[in-house]
Amino acid sequence: MAPSKRLSTPARTRPNAVGRNRCAGARTSDSSARICFSQAGRRLAFAGALLIACALAIVFASFGCASAANPISSGGEPGNNHDDSILAEGEADRTGALNASQPPLAERANSTPHPDDWSLILVNPWHPLPDGYEPTLVHLEQGFYVDERCAADAAAMMAACRATGLNPFICSAYRSHETQETLFSTNVQRNLAAGLSLEDARKEAGKTVAVPGTSEHQLGLALDIVDFANQNLDESQERTPVQQWLIEHSWEYGFVLRYPIDKSETTGIIYEPWHYRYVGKDAAREMHEEAVCLEDYLAMIGG
Repeated sequence: MAPSKRLSTPARTRPNAVGRNRCAGARTSDSSARICFSQAGRRLAFAGALLIACALAIVFASFGCASAANPISSGGEPGNNHDDSILAEGEADRTGALNASQPPLAERANSTPHPDDWSLILVNPWHPLPDGYEPTLVHLEQGFYVDERCAADAAAMMAACRATGLNPFICSAYRSHETQETLFSTNVQRNLAAGLSLEDARKEAGKTVAVPGTSEHQLGLALDIVDFANQNLDESQERTPVQQWLIEHSWEYGFVLRYPIDKSETTGIIYEPWHYRYVGKDAAREMHEEAVCLEDYLAMIGG
């Protein structure tokens, strides 16, 4: 019977012990897991916070660089227009500083043309054409010819004026010596018929029609341009839209209003708000900026 007693011994205690061990083990494991999870959570939270901080630092750094490259406009929006305006203001400041320190025209050797340049030949009552001067001519338009060296700029100027809806009309360009002689003689005869002496008749004629040999038209570098709606060669021309445009823009194409209203004593010719002379783009720009006639300009650059 002994064997049966041994079989009936602690049959319950072992499972209970095992059960308790497992439960305790499970509770211990749960507790450890909670501790581990808690520690892992703290680590993850710290790592997350660190990552967020780094990301924010990168974002702020990027924003700072972007802000430096694209300043916010006064309207609160970044834009290239504001950037351009800042650059433009900087350029203007630098340009102003340069202009303030620029030497006289005579010393601007890099852009100012030489006074002996072909486009600056001085022809007036005291400076006749060089002996034997004969320009090489090309047709411009309407049967008028000009020196081939200014033809492209003359054509561009006329085209630009017409592109605005205006209607410029050339009434004179190159003139031969014979044509100039005929025009001058006609004017002298008109003055004689008005009762002037021959000397006075020639003198008065020379104020409006150059004495043959002293006319810029013989250079092939001069154009008489009028508004098609007003073809009168008088001071009314200056009020026409065509002349307003030419006075403002002709210098961009190398032409200048040759006989300004306040320079008759210097040029020897009355005010002619229709007579444009080609002097080249650099000289035209400088004459426009300085508001001088050709005689004054040549004196400024040492001509």
